[in-house]
Amino acid sequence: MKRCAVLLAALVSTECGYHTAGRANLLPSDLQTIAVPAFVNQTQTYKIEQMLTAAVLQEFSTRTNYHMISVPDSADATLRGTVLSTFTTPLTYDSKTGRAASVLVIVGMSVSLTDRQGRVLYQNPSYTFREQYQVSQELSSFFEENSPAFQRLSREFARTLVSNILEAF
Repeated sequence: MKRCAVLLAALVSTECGYHTAGRANLLPSDLQTIAVPAFVNQTQTYKIEQMLTAAVLQEFSTRTNYHMISVPDSADATLRGTVLSTFTTPLTYDSKTGRAASVLVIVGMSVSLTDRQGRVLYQNPSYTFREQYQVSQELSSFFEENSPAFQRLSREFARTLVSNILEAF
């Protein structure tokens, strides 16, 4: 009986090295504070950098125990992002009016996470995210849908970025 208990304890305590997706953290163990200054916007899209920065801060706050700040001076690492491009293009057209019925939004980003010494912990110079939205054909109920589309895109970008950083993808 004692031998079975020891064998069972040995089997339970043995780890295979696998982990559940989204649960690994390959950043340095001494990292406690991450600064995320407002991303830089090199496009003409109004406030897109604010939406992306806010989404990244929210994602880090909900998924990790890191202390998030906006000023790099006292941080262990700094995450910097630049919105390189935004592009919208019609996907489908209404056959009766010839107006766009759905639109595709594409955002290009560059992101890097560096520690205090300037060592790159994570970098991706060419993130590209897409989001589609429907354009209302009724003038009485028409409203600009691209802002909610940019918000959805920002949340998806933040989820992907935080996962990539934590798992060193």
